[in-house]
Amino acid sequence: MRYFYRILFCLFIVSFAGCSNKVEPTQSNIKPISSEKLSIALEDNNEDEDEFMDEFEEEMELEEISDPLSGYNRVMTNFNDGLFEYVLAPVARGYKFVVHKEVRTSVGNFFHNILYPIRLINNLLQGKVKNSSEETGRFIINTTVGIFGLFDPAKSYFELEPHNEDFGQTLGFYGVGAGPHIVLPFFGPSNLRDALSLYPDSLVNPVDYHKNRSYNLTNSYGESLFLTTYDKVNFVSLHDGEYEKLKKDAIDLYPFLRDIYEQYREAQIKE
Repeated sequence: MRYFYRILFCLFIVSFAGCSNKVEPTQSNIKPISSEKLSIALEDNNEDEDEFMDEFEEEMELEEISDPLSGYNRVMTNFNDGLFEYVLAPVARGYKFVVHKEVRTSVGNFFHNILYPIRLINNLLQGKVKNSSEETGRFIINTTVGIFGLFDPAKSYFELEPHNEDFGQTLGFYGVGAGPHIVLPFFGPSNLRDALSLYPDSLVNPVDYHKNRSYNLTNSYGESLFLTTYDKVNFVSLHDGEYEKLKKDAIDLYPFLRDIYEQYREAQIKE
């Protein structure tokens, strides 16, 4: 549309100039345009139109998010937002006031380290052998030298970066679509693919309690819920104020968070 407006503007200027000067077009004041210049101008215009269409197609792709549950999702977004604002954030700030940042960072490192099985299996399922070996190296170094994962010498001294992968990313890697957008209570924005992927990941998550499993870190569902909640509180305390800053840019909170989540997940899958 911007090119259409440019043409209208140019026609307006030309017509205005013609009316004000009242000059009849004669052979002396008309300068013919060479075919070479005309072809160059047309090529430039086509390039601009192609660029515009590419941008337009990208915008259209972002709008094509399946959202048949928008009514429910809006309600659940408001619920989660209130839960964060009136419960989680105040608790996290109180925890932040009491516990030193270095301790909270070590707690975050510990929880990240014990989730190694999820990252390893999903990297392997995607055929990312190098990433899997680096994740294994990180786990060995951080569990031993890093004292059960409380510190991250693998990154600090060996420059081994984490490769975070989950089963939702694995499905996306093999072309499984996101499906309808779903806002989960307590968990926040998700979609059908990622929501269904929570269970396979939980099977190899040591924090999640499962009966008849030998490597449970917890002995009951209650202990599992407590550790998961503690991990979340600790995470929020390390990122205090970030969610509030993010919300300031939202005219309508639900579609704003929905689009951010879907774009973020697509970027993770493409990595």
